Amino acid sequence: MGERPLKDIGEDASLLIVDDDEPFLKRLARAMEKRGFEVETAGSVAAGTAIATARTPAYAVVDLRLEDGNGLDVVERIRERRADARVVVLTGYGAIATAVAAVKIGATDYLSKPADANDVTAALLASDDEMPPPPENPMSADRVRWEHIQRVYELCDRNVSETARRLNMHRRTLQRILAKRSPK
Repeated sequence: MGERPLKDIGEDASLLIVDDDEPFLKRLARAMEKRGFEVETAGSVAAGTAIATARTPAYAVVDLRLEDGNGLDVVERIRERRADARVVVLTGYGAIATAVAAVKIGATDYLSKPADANDVTAALLASDDEMPPPPENPMSADRVRWEHIQRVYELCDRNVSETARRLNMHRRTLQRILAKRSPK
């Protein structure tokens, strides 16, 4: 399989990473610095928005679900201030509707966790006319199913009966699925 062409980082290598998972944030920041980016990190929407306002980066990696709100607020702030910025949205919740919202707001790409530094770099530096390469370790079909059930469950305000009805599933079956850990 041939490698897809990647753009150079360019003159401005500023990269903002916003994620509330501190070990992941530190690991990704170190890996991206090794790849030539000038990294700034933030652990919340408030901190990410402040940095994006003061020093709008050329590149950004933003987690969707943060403790103090939605990462799309940071994406919007970056887009308002710098139209050419390349933004990748990361999330542990691989929902299609959220991906569409992220791209409409101006994200360049959307990656499901666990994404590694290679996936992130490929997404940030992919040529505009090229699709980024497929992830090295995509979610399994079981995991995609589990993510979909979790999303519908959240949208139904964690009401098991309503979720089961919408998924056309028996309530007891849904309860058993919700009681288990997520598949790999």
